[in-house]
Amino acid sequence: METEASESAGSSESRTQSHEDPPPSGKGFGIAYAFVNKRERTEAEVRARLARGEVPAEETELVIAELLEFGYIDDARYARVLTQDKRNLEAWGNERIARTLRERGVERDLIEAALSEDGGQDLFGDADDAAADSELDRAIALLGQRFPSGPAAARDRERAFGVLARKGYESETASDAVREWARRTSV
Repeated sequence: METEASESAGSSESRTQSHEDPPPSGKGFGIAYAFVNKRERTEAEVRARLARGEVPAEETELVIAELLEFGYIDDARYARVLTQDKRNLEAWGNERIARTLRERGVERDLIEAALSEDGGQDLFGDADDAAADSELDRAIALLGQRFPSGPAAARDRERAFGVLARKGYESETASDAVREWARRTSV
């Protein structure tokens, strides 16, 4: 009888606890998993999506913790992948990549690591010569693809500079690239 009494007391106690502290609805998990299954996301993007879905703060923290634990969100990986893709597929410069990563909520140190990992330069400190050369080489290659015949007039140089500026290359790098591109194509 004591066992039955203690079991029934335990079950009523657990009912009381669950009534006071209800488990998460699962709404946040559904929203988050659907969101991260579409493409790679940053932690900040997932938090913003959960806020738009009116998920309570406590549940948001549980969801984020689980997504981080199981590797569904990883800002360092996101920064590396975006950096490689934008450089290789769209010929973006470091400034534009860094701006995009900041807008998506990636921390400054992760941005610096991603840019330097792929031969980029440190936007927040001194540039290393090899990294700057690599960015210059990418800019010259882009101009060679876009304008294979080289500049015929000053207007062509201005257009080339504009292309690099829109792609996010620093103005000094863009100027150097236009000068070198003009030199190589005039020979």
